[in-house]
Amino acid sequence: MTQDPVTPAPTTQDASAHEPEWLTVPDLVALLGEPVGRIHRLIEEHRLPATRRNGPVQVPAAVLRDGEPMSEVRGTLLVLLDLGFTEDEAIDWLIGDDDALGTTPTEALRQGRKAEVRRAAQLQG
Repeated sequence: MTQDPVTPAPTTQDASAHEPEWLTVPDLVALLGEPVGRIHRLIEEHRLPATRRNGPVQVPAAVLRDGEPMSEVRGTLLVLLDLGFTEDEAIDWLIGDDDALGTTPTEALRQGRKAEVRRAAQLQG
């Protein structure tokens, strides 16, 4: 009936289930069927948000849909970068839970809620 506050809640497995999946450039080459140069161009054009925080360049898998970069991500990423976010901060926001959206921004974009996500992004500044 009472819960021991010292015992970890059974969300330990849930937390690992929420860990984002990361794709390296070789992963993206295989998944998208594009050459390395094209993958780097997609990153430079902000069509794929990328980070080096864990070593090699990595892109969150959540920004892909049907084997392609989600087109809605670029505009949202540019809004965040214009607000002064670093690429890492923008990625964290895109793949993290947002209370106002009730889900992650990338999932809201996947659901067709682009305007709502962009408004939420603008409120981050």
